[in-house]
Amino acid sequence: MDTRFRSALGLAVLLLLALGTALRPATAAPRAGDRVPGQYIVVFKDSVSDVPGKADALAAQHGLSVQRIYTHALKGFAARIPEARLAKLQADPDVAFIDQDQVISIDAQEIPTGIRRIEATLSPTARIDGTDERVNVDVAIIDTGIAPHADLNIYRSVNCSGGSPLRGSCKSSSPADGNGHGTHVAGTVAALDNGSGVVGVAPGARLWAVKVLNDQGSGYRSWIIAGIDYVTANAGAIEVANMSLGGSGTDDGKSCAQTTDAYKKALCNSIAAGVTYAVAAGNESDDARNHVPAAYVIDGLITVSALADFNGLAGGGAAPTCRSDEDDTFANFSNYGPRVDIIAPGVCILSTWNDGGYNTISGTSMATPHVAGAAALYKAKNPGATPKQVRDALVNAGTSDWNNVDDRDSIKEPLLNVKNF
Repeated sequence: MDTRFRSALGLAVLLLLALGTALRPATAAPRAGDRVPGQYIVVFKDSVSDVPGKADALAAQHGLSVQRIYTHALKGFAARIPEARLAKLQADPDVAFIDQDQVISIDAQEIPTGIRRIEATLSPTARIDGTDERVNVDVAIIDTGIAPHADLNIYRSVNCSGGSPLRGSCKSSSPADGNGHGTHVAGTVAALDNGSGVVGVAPGARLWAVKVLNDQGSGYRSWIIAGIDYVTANAGAIEVANMSLGGSGTDDGKSCAQTTDAYKKALCNSIAAGVTYAVAAGNESDDARNHVPAAYVIDGLITVSALADFNGLAGGGAAPTCRSDEDDTFANFSNYGPRVDIIAPGVCILSTWNDGGYNTISGTSMATPHVAGAAALYKAKNPGATPKQVRDALVNAGTSDWNNVDDRDSIKEPLLNVKNF
């Protein structure tokens, strides 16, 4: 967890965000269609016979840097051209016209490493083939909100955060995310299989944006409980909820019926209403029993640790990409221990971002939505399954095909695998 997000008065719930430099939004890259400043394509008239010679002559005359020469599809050249030279160059009798260079990108969809590693591309329910068939499941993202994004199917958006009194637990709002975290989580769960951008585990699932954290990534238990209350009120529609957040705390050792922990009580009742919850283990390299909601002992609550995977393949050996770690091993920041149910990819995960683009970040926050997406796939095939049955199905389908040499306990949790869902 990044140390910039600290608890307020001991009551704040801290967002399990990306680590280190990965917290910063990705540098804005040129987008398809953008004009390239100072870069042009000079097209000669068909009468020009010595294209290379003419290009060299114009380059010498106008002080140009020629980058490409064309002799077959058209006659001309590409070059860096100062704006002050354009008019004189266009006036040359052998020049037909000058066209400004432009950014072009592949119109293709990228399958993130995490999606490949859990074999979502083999899932008959996910049907990842670029045809935008959508998984018929509703998933709540209890987080910083979800920003509007062409790759996301946002069904409903509410705000449960802030200091204004509310008669209900949350109020309807326009889709928004001033942080980026919730939007990233949403993409891993359910980015559309539409042939562009990225694809999620359960492509096109209906996303319920439940904002419980502010734009700095922090909030209060009372806000989190409001979000859980809202999800529970809509348990007839929402099958799965993702909570990539956490704070210090432990389980009180009491049953759901006897607990005096309001946070745990809310989760107990929401799970009893039929909602499966995936929660992050935490990023402190600590026992997950010291962090809630990961520490809570509730049937149907799925606690998720993070795997370092850099190429989407088993076997290890891939070079690190966005941060230092060893491929196909326990992520060096991830919490661990007996409360962890399952492990999923959580290092250098590419997903949707709140600027309408995409970003790569790391954390158990990024591992958890892989599991929420898997739960959505299972519910799509088994709509009557209880949260405990969903949890057991995911754990039983997991594999041991990863290296736990650096895991901090003796428990090798199963690695999420959805190829048969």
